[in-house]
Amino acid sequence: MTDLMELPTITECSVSGCSYNDHSNCHAAAITVGGSNGDAKCATFIPLGIKGGLDKVISHVGACQRADCTHNSSLECTASSVRVGAGHDIADCLTYDPS
Repeated sequence: MTDLMELPTITECSVSGCSYNDHSNCHAAAITVGGSNGDAKCATFIPLGIKGGLDKVISHVGACQRADCTHNSSLECTASSVRVGAGHDIADCLTYDPS
C-alpha cells in the first residue's frame, strides 16, 4: 500500500470552472484520473458554482485509471507531480504520457 505522502501532488490546475480549484490550486484531497482513447481527464472535475474541498490541502492523485500511461503502476500514478488543465476535455491530466 502506498502512503498518501508518496502519491504525486497536483502542482497546477488551470481549470477555472472547477469547484475544487482556487487560484490555480486544487483543493480536493485527491483526484482520480479517468478518460478513454488516449484522453486522461480529471474525473474529479465538478463544474458547480459552489466551492468544494479543504481550505489547507496538498492535493494528490488518489487513483489513475489510465493503464496506458507510462506513469501508471498498478493503477497508481508514479509521476513526481501532475498538472491539470484543458486538453481533449475541460479538465485533463496534462502529465499523461501514453506508453
